[in-house]
Amino acid sequence: MTLSRWQRDEPDWSLWTQFGMKTSTLADHKASLRCRWHWELSLPRRLVFASVVILVRAAGLYALVTSPLAHDTCREKSSAALRKDPLGIPRQTDMERLESLTGNDLTTKWTEFTKGEFKLKPFEDRDIDIAIEVCGVCASDLHTINGGWGDAPLPLCVGHEVVGKAVKVGDAVKTIKVGDRVGVGAQIQADLTCANCKADQENYCPNAVDTYGAPYKDGTLSQGGYASHIRAHEYFTFKIPENIESAIAAPMLCAGITVYSPLVRLGAGPGKKVAIVGLGGLGHYAVLWAVALGAEVYVLSHTPAKKDDALKMGAKHFIVTNEEGWEKDLNFTFDFILNTADAMHHFDMKKYFSTLKVMGRFHTVGFGDHPIPTLMAQDFAPNGCYLGASHIGNRPEMLAMLDLASKQNIKSWIEEIPISEKGCGEAVKRVSENDVRFRFVLTKFDDAFGKRS
Repeated sequence: MTLSRWQRDEPDWSLWTQFGMKTSTLADHKASLRCRWHWELSLPRRLVFASVVILVRAAGLYALVTSPLAHDTCREKSSAALRKDPLGIPRQTDMERLESLTGNDLTTKWTEFTKGEFKLKPFEDRDIDIAIEVCGVCASDLHTINGGWGDAPLPLCVGHEVVGKAVKVGDAVKTIKVGDRVGVGAQIQADLTCANCKADQENYCPNAVDTYGAPYKDGTLSQGGYASHIRAHEYFTFKIPENIESAIAAPMLCAGITVYSPLVRLGAGPGKKVAIVGLGGLGHYAVLWAVALGAEVYVLSHTPAKKDDALKMGAKHFIVTNEEGWEKDLNFTFDFILNTADAMHHFDMKKYFSTLKVMGRFHTVGFGDHPIPTLMAQDFAPNGCYLGASHIGNRPEMLAMLDLASKQNIKSWIEEIPISEKGCGEAVKRVSENDVRFRFVLTKFDDAFGKRS
């Protein structure tokens, strides 16, 4: 399956010559690939600055000169070449090293997308090929492409909130047939044989494969849903209930399950007081699910801006945590706190802990780019509280969540953006600016990729 490639305009390499940039490029990799929207930076893969102090004796001055050593520029390599030379994978940290260079707007390059072709892993008997209809835009996409979570292999197609039509199913597939409307979340494979998988904890499988940016056994890199198609294992492919629209369902497959799983495991329900920290993409699902499960819901936010939205979603209380003494009247109140914000590095954790009941839990699914605050063991002692985290959810939880949404007519709060180079860039940029209520969904895939089968 091959589609035309949209390539970003070549950079003006003359801009780099003043820094000693080696401007040779690698040949474009051509193979039997499928067309995807992907994020790509044309950056040098390695940049080593040698600092030389030059003494200008006549002027009596010192000048500090930085001179980069010769290095390669990075375009594309085949997966085989990348496996042979892991140090040759272009790394996002190169962008960070170049941010300060004059005349090169490198700090915004992660918002640029181009249309390209990617190699699929071999089709196996439990695999399903899906022609994508919509794909949600997750903060994980942002943290990945801007380097916040570490190095990213390039080129990379992100997106793990996928809904589309099954167009091919393997011989051993039993739960999906061609033509079914299905979804795929943030995990696309596991070994399904380890102790964790056998205990319905496949999301903690040591051999799990994330939907994008992770290697399969054959070395092929998984690529996500800003694309024409995706290939997924049956176990991580889910039928979408008929009464849930595709754009409404898509963000549930990552954001939704990420908060549904801990809510259920921590016992959200009648008689329980649950605090949700943050009312963004994750937080709005946490409120919707917790209310649907019967809990009394408090929303904790640093700003009052979203109070009306929180109450419309069913929350009973709204607490502004930037107000002095916000925690004073909440001592020993919550059965657990579910943090969905990615700004824990700004939190005074002792204040949050003080609002928990004895043996209460502070549970986070908001994974930011910075370390959490330093804590002392005795900070947990006043009420014997716990601090924990979790990663997405398992298959039974995903099916239960979709069933809950179907039966209670729960709707995602979304904004739609047609998929295109411009649309992908706009979406991730606005997510970075918290300018969304409350999830973006990329749509109109037929316009971008044509009718697919």
